[in-house]
Amino acid sequence: MSIKIRTAAVTGSHKIEILELNTPDLRRGEVLIKVHAVALCTLEQRIFRGEIHMPLPCTGGHEVSGEIVSFGDGVNTKKWAVGDRVAVRLLYNCGECHYCHSGHNNLCERAQKKPVRENLLVGPGGLCDYIIVNTSDLFPFSDRLSYEEACLTEPLACCVHSIERANLQLSEDVVVIGGGIMGQYHIMLAKCRGCRVILSEVDPERRKLGEQLGADIVFNPLENDPVTFVQGVTNGRGADAVFNTTPIPEVVPQAIAMTGKCGRMIQYSSMHPDSPTLVSPQMLHGSEIVLTGAISPDEKNFYTANRLLSSGIINCKPLIAKKFPFEEAQKAFEAAIVPGTFRVIITD
Repeated sequence: MSIKIRTAAVTGSHKIEILELNTPDLRRGEVLIKVHAVALCTLEQRIFRGEIHMPLPCTGGHEVSGEIVSFGDGVNTKKWAVGDRVAVRLLYNCGECHYCHSGHNNLCERAQKKPVRENLLVGPGGLCDYIIVNTSDLFPFSDRLSYEEACLTEPLACCVHSIERANLQLSEDVVVIGGGIMGQYHIMLAKCRGCRVILSEVDPERRKLGEQLGADIVFNPLENDPVTFVQGVTNGRGADAVFNTTPIPEVVPQAIAMTGKCGRMIQYSSMHPDSPTLVSPQMLHGSEIVLTGAISPDEKNFYTANRLLSSGIINCKPLIAKKFPFEEAQKAFEAAIVPGTFRVIITD
C-alpha cells in the first residue's frame, strides 16, 4: 500500500521545491526507510547550480541514513527489524554487466541509467522523507553514531576506494592536495595505513584542521612551489602517493611531477570542465609511476567505511558544517554552494 512522501526536488537553476509523491508498493526483498539525514554532495550542488543537466524535477541525495519502518515480503526478519538504524547505499548498479560481475560495480555500465520507479522522480532519490531500497543496500551502524554522522558513510567509502587504489604501504610519504571533506578523509585514512601525510592547501583553517586530523606537514601552494616543496621534504625523491582531491586542471601536472619513482598519482576529483594534461611517455617508462583515478565506492568500500565510523577509528564530526530541517532545503542548498563549506546536512 503506497503512502504519501515529500521530496526536496531541484525544479530549476538554484530552485528547490517540496513536492508530494506517492510511493510505489514494496517489492519482494525491499524495505521502507524513514530518512533522518541527507548530506549535500558536490553532485547535488552541481545539479542545483545547473552545471549538470538532468531532467527536472530531480530528486538528489545519495549520502543517506535512516531507520527501517516496514518490510516487503521475503525480507530476512532474523537479520532486520523495524527500528534498525542504517546507512544506505543509493548509487545504482545493474548487477548484470561485465563490471558488476567482475567485482567493480562502482564502474557499472548503466550507473547513470537508474530505472525510475512509478510515481518517483529521476535522480539518486535520497532527498525524501521516506525511500524504498533493497536490504542489500543497507549497512547498520553503531548506536554511538548520530544519523548526521552516519550519512557521511558514502563519502568516506569513496575515499576508502581511493586509498585502496593507491595500495599504501607503511611509512610511505603521501601528499593530499586539497583540504576539503574528501582531502580530510584521505588524511585520516592514510594515517590509518601508517603513512606520513603532507597536505597542500591554500586555506589556513583547512590546513589547521588537517593538522588536527593527522597531517604531519602542511603548506600553502601559493607561498611555496608545490613540486619543489614536496621534493624538499622527501629528500628529493618525491611522494610515494599523491591524491588530487581538487577539480583544478592546472593542479594535475603538479601532482604528477611531485610523484616519485614507483609512486602512484590518484586523480580523485572529477573535472568540470574537463581539461587534457600532457604526460611524457618517456617519464612513465623511466619512473614506473602509475597514474590512475578513483570513482565511487563498491560494496566492500562502503562496508569498510561503515565499520571505520561505527568503531570510532574515523571521526567525521569536524566535517559537518551546518544542519537544516527538511522544510528549509532551499536554504540548505544555498549554504552548501558557498565556497569553503564542508558538508551541509538536511535532517528530518
